Amino acid sequence: MTRQRRLFTALLAAVLVLLGLQAAPSSARPERAAAAEQVLTWTAGDDITKYNSAPTTAVAGTATIVFENSAATGNTTGMPHTLTFATSDPEFNSDVQLNILASPNDDMGGRHTAQVTLTPGRYFYSCTIPGHGQMQGILVVTEGTGEDTTAPETSAHVSGTQNSQGQYVGSASVMIHASDEGGSGVDRVEYAIGDSGAWQPYMTPVVIDQVGSHRVRYRASDKAGNVAAEKSAEFTVVAPPTEDRTPPETSATVSGERNPDGTYVDMATVTVTASDTGSGVNTIEYALGASGAWQPYTTPVMVHQVGTHTVRFRATDKAGNVAAEKSVEFTVVAAPPEDTTPPVTGVTVEGTRNSDGAYVASAKVTVSATDAGGVAGIEYSLDGGPYLAYSAPVIVDRAGAHTLAYRATDQAGNTSAARTVSFTVVPGGVPAPPCPEYDERLTVIVGTVDSGVPNRLTNNRCRINELIEDEKEWTSHALFLKHVKTVLDRLLKEGVVDQREVNAITKAARQSGIGRPGQTEGYRAIFDGSAGSFAKWQHVGGGSFGLNPDGSMTSGTTKAGLGMLWFPERKYGDFSLRLQWRDDAPGTGNANSGVFVRFPWVHDHPEETRPEWVAIKYGHEVQVLDRPDGDMYKTGSVYGFDRVGLAGAGVTEKGTWNDYEIRVVDQHYSVYRNGVLINEFDNTGGQDFTPPRSDDPGTDGRRFASGYLGLQVHGTTDVVSYRDIRIKEL
Repeated sequence: MTRQRRLFTALLAAVLVLLGLQAAPSSARPERAAAAEQVLTWTAGDDITKYNSAPTTAVAGTATIVFENSAATGNTTGMPHTLTFATSDPEFNSDVQLNILASPNDDMGGRHTAQVTLTPGRYFYSCTIPGHGQMQGILVVTEGTGEDTTAPETSAHVSGTQNSQGQYVGSASVMIHASDEGGSGVDRVEYAIGDSGAWQPYMTPVVIDQVGSHRVRYRASDKAGNVAAEKSAEFTVVAPPTEDRTPPETSATVSGERNPDGTYVDMATVTVTASDTGSGVNTIEYALGASGAWQPYTTPVMVHQVGTHTVRFRATDKAGNVAAEKSVEFTVVAAPPEDTTPPVTGVTVEGTRNSDGAYVASAKVTVSATDAGGVAGIEYSLDGGPYLAYSAPVIVDRAGAHTLAYRATDQAGNTSAARTVSFTVVPGGVPAPPCPEYDERLTVIVGTVDSGVPNRLTNNRCRINELIEDEKEWTSHALFLKHVKTVLDRLLKEGVVDQREVNAITKAARQSGIGRPGQTEGYRAIFDGSAGSFAKWQHVGGGSFGLNPDGSMTSGTTKAGLGMLWFPERKYGDFSLRLQWRDDAPGTGNANSGVFVRFPWVHDHPEETRPEWVAIKYGHEVQVLDRPDGDMYKTGSVYGFDRVGLAGAGVTEKGTWNDYEIRVVDQHYSVYRNGVLINEFDNTGGQDFTPPRSDDPGTDGRRFASGYLGLQVHGTTDVVSYRDIRIKEL
């Protein structure tokens, strides 16, 4: 442990050298035999928020700085600290460049000394190691041999043109003087106007041109912190001789949030203005109500009290002319109670129905929402997909069982709980759309390149992505680009896309590389071992997956728990999924994981609050488990539905990569391990648990015809690695 601490100290010292923070060569050496005129000692210990001890005052001249951070001063952890004097803050002296790094395990045992020359003023010191920003303070240095306890001397001089009565005509200028002879030096000078004015820094003479009697207060403080007693200068300003007999022009405006009836909600702000082309405006006054006292107007008047109000106002110029009183009237009302009630939603499903209640050819789903404060928007999710903005009735014309979830948000931000409606569509007079592929992603993605163009429905009821056919096995890149051009030319002519969108999709097609060597197999890589492809996956629930330097990913790398890493980029219907997995369980343990397929969107699921359980309850898990004991469902099993025993699954040596292919067509599942078919399963309904589990979804209507893909993490002892995950739609 001592060696590790010394290594840490050496590394930290090297970092400080690179940052320009290491002490000068003469500032960290053994204490000299000949004592300096004064010794100033700082100590540090385990506390990282303050030094254990530090001086507050010193005398100008030479001094020996002692900084000790050792076991003797309370450091039991080996943590290094620094003592650094600031040199770039204009508020403090900058003539001492000191930066000492001390650690109980360094060659000095944590005790270091340095000789410096101090000048009168203030020095700021701190610890520069990150996380130690609270360890700081100020050292005050005075002249001579004693501490500076004497405040500065102050005086003020008023100048300007005076009349025979000593009054200042037009304006007066107040100049303030401060000195601190033999002390630490003047640090700041301040002034305030009137008995209640706020203190302000004094920089230049204070000019007062308002007619009337005035009092300017002033004070000063030195670098040792001594503050001089407050003094003041009093004088009167009068207007120059003038023939001005015209009072100022005045006006007022009322602002604030208003109701439709013109009343102000919670508060009204009255802003008064005045102008005078003669001697100039001297004062503005206002009064609240018919009998309120006149008050000086300096900032807009804010009225919060509920009720009807009158604000009177007037102004006086420097010649003494007073404007006629004016007023504004307004009403303030309390804000209505905060809206915390979400919208009320409803849904209707329309269409021709057969004797079983199924909708023939198509179903039209209309969602409605009402809210006293106004509906901001409605969203819907079809068959577990992501929520989309609802703007018109949703036409569902693909045969099968469907569930549509819907919700609404009001103007106050309240969102109603998701509700669902389920229905079945059967083939009818209108055939299913002749789409080459099934692709419901939100934007047009060619290969893996996102064009950013919305994946909208075209005139033949197929989506743009489905017409691109990027999953097809193209013999050349040029042939694929020709096909994309043909599709886009037609869509442009039909008004489905504009020229900008045509250019974006064409660019994505060129970048996709589809049809080039290596792309002809028809499989798309959804995890190729790169950080970019790994970032497209999303983790939910417990546990974790980590990316490895060799391009694989491993489950249970950092935390325990049951969870899932899933691929939210798109849903898949019929497909062939290929990947490789390896049993990396520690010790004599065995891997336990699985591949989830055809589950709905895991977030905001209307019937499940835990995202990781959406895949378990509404999809299928193709098991990865080679251990001879434990769960009866071995590698290749469709968990909870179709068992494969250890003999049927086969076992490979621990640490060996296995090829896995999961082929799904309609409701028929085929599982291949290292090229050997180890399981076939037809999804016809309930699970084969005996007795059935309470959370069994039951019928195959709850196992969708398309969905997302995911990988299970079972825990930190059931470790599995995956790599080279590819998929081809069938």
